[in-house]
This record gives sequence, C-alpha cells and structure tokens, in this order.
Amino acid sequence: MQFIKALLSGDFFKPNVFKNNQDEKVRVGIIGTGKIGADLLAKVQRSPFLECVLFAGRNLDSAGMSYAAKLGVKVSDKGINAFLDQSNRCDIVFDATSAAYHKEHAKLFEELGILAIDMTPSQIGECCVPALGMQEAVQQRNISMISCGGQSSIPVAHILAKCIPDVKKISVSSIVSANSIGPGTLANIDEYYRNTKAGLQKYTGVNDFDVELHVDEVNLETRMFTSVTAWCDAADLDALHGPLNEMLMRIQRYVPGYRLESSPLVIDGGIRIDLSVEGLGDYLPKYAGNLDIINCAAIAVAEHYAKCLLDERHAQQVPAIKTGLQMEY
Repeated sequence: MQFIKALLSGDFFKPNVFKNNQDEKVRVGIIGTGKIGADLLAKVQRSPFLECVLFAGRNLDSAGMSYAAKLGVKVSDKGINAFLDQSNRCDIVFDATSAAYHKEHAKLFEELGILAIDMTPSQIGECCVPALGMQEAVQQRNISMISCGGQSSIPVAHILAKCIPDVKKISVSSIVSANSIGPGTLANIDEYYRNTKAGLQKYTGVNDFDVELHVDEVNLETRMFTSVTAWCDAADLDALHGPLNEMLMRIQRYVPGYRLESSPLVIDGGIRIDLSVEGLGDYLPKYAGNLDIINCAAIAVAEHYAKCLLDERHAQQVPAIKTGLQMEY
C-alpha cells in the first residue's frame, strides 16, 4: 500500500523515496576484525542504507569477532575465501586488513563485481575525501580512504592551495595517542606517508610535501591533533575564512568531532591551521579520532554508493510497474 501511494502521488520518482525502508539496504561485508573493522561494523549497524551480511577474519575468538557475534552478525574465520560463498554475496566490502593483503584481495573483489573500500595504505584504489566530492564512489571499483592524516588534513590543504597563490610546499604534522594507533599503521608507516602525500597532491596540485606522524606515549587519551602549513610568500587571511567555514560544515556532516583549533596563523614563511578530531565513541574511545575519521569517511562513501545503487534499482522497476497498471485499467 505504501508503494502504491508513493507511485500515485509522484513521490516514487523522487530520489531515495524508500531510504527508510529497512528491507531495502545494500549488502556489505567487512574483512579484518580488529579495532577498525569492529568500529566500522558499529557504524554500519545504524546506517539506514547498509546491512552487514559478513564479518570475516581468521580468529573466531578475537574481540572483534565476539563483538560481531553478539550483534547477531554472521562471522567467518575463512578470511577472503568467505566471500566466495554465494550466500555471502555483497555489493560493498570494507577491507580493514593490511596493505599487503589488500593487494591480493583487490583482484578477487574486482572479479566478483564488489566495490572495495580500502582502509589500508595500499595505494591501489582511487583516493577519495568525501568533503571534496564522491564521484569516485560510482566511477571506480576500488576506493582508497588514504590515511587518517590524509582525511584530516587534505580538506584544509585544499582550501589553502585554492585560496593562496603560489603555494610552494605543504607540511602536515599529526599527533595521536599511543592507544589509538595500531601495529598495522606502524608496520606500514612508509605506505602511510606515501599515501598521504598522494592524496595531498591529488586535491591540492602542489608537488612538495612534508608529512609527519607523532605518537603521544604520555597522554594516552589525547585526541588527534593535526597542523597544516602552506609555505608561501603572502596570503589574504580574510579570504580564507569563508571557504574554511564552508569546508568545516561539509566535514562535520560525517565527522561531527572535527574542529578547527585556531584561525589561520601567520608564521615565518607561511600560514598554519591547527585542527583536532574527536571520535563518535562507537566501538572505539572518543579520543581515537584518527581511527574514527577514516571510518566515518568510509561510511560516507559507502552510503553515497548505496543510495545511487538503490536509486538505480528503483528506476529499473518503474517501466514494468507502469505497464502493469496500464494493463489493469
């Protein structure tokens, strides 16, 4: 009855008219059952567009697996092989394993026609920062979420490069709690730097970067702090305020804990902007903003793709439905 009312009223033809229909969600899987994977699962669980149909790893006794099982989500210790089972068919997979493993996984996901959202710094997929557009989500089959430092710094770096003429170099320095950085990041630190620089280059057009990641081993509950510096001869600070505030609002739509800690600061030879990120406190503690921002960005990409996919499926149903009504009358 709801469907007929929507059709007769014309609402059926409006985008996402069935976005609250719990029966119409896009099926997603998560591979990697550590902190990133478990927090992604918590976020997927409350999404109106996504349904997790598989949480896969290697150890059924891990904390992440136990968490998923308590939520009633299907779990598997078969890793990537679990996705070969037709009953685990999905449209999107979040890969929260490692850069080395994703290089193997990406081939299978492509063969299966699954959109892969890469949480690792493998540099296989197309870089995507939701605040700067998500065309990649519908045009590519493998999306790189770059890095936590990339997601926090790139939107601000983009504004600096856009509003300041002749930026010579951009420096990004982040500090995170020792409790919110995993062994995977530390083991892939070179890839972290390389991926962050690649994302910065894509969205700023600047070719010279310094990227640093520091770990606070004293204050274990410090939230993520990032400084972005554009090295330049001169800049109109007033011209930065409007674009920065607009960008801040865009980011806060999917990362509510994203904050600018200061107005643009003039330093010797450049302009610096300080920012911080506090997490949502889902599976991870709120101070783990570095992990939360990349997960929030990944969910934003997945939901954008899901909405486009659901709209496409609805559009394909319209001709047959209209024909049936005409025959009936």
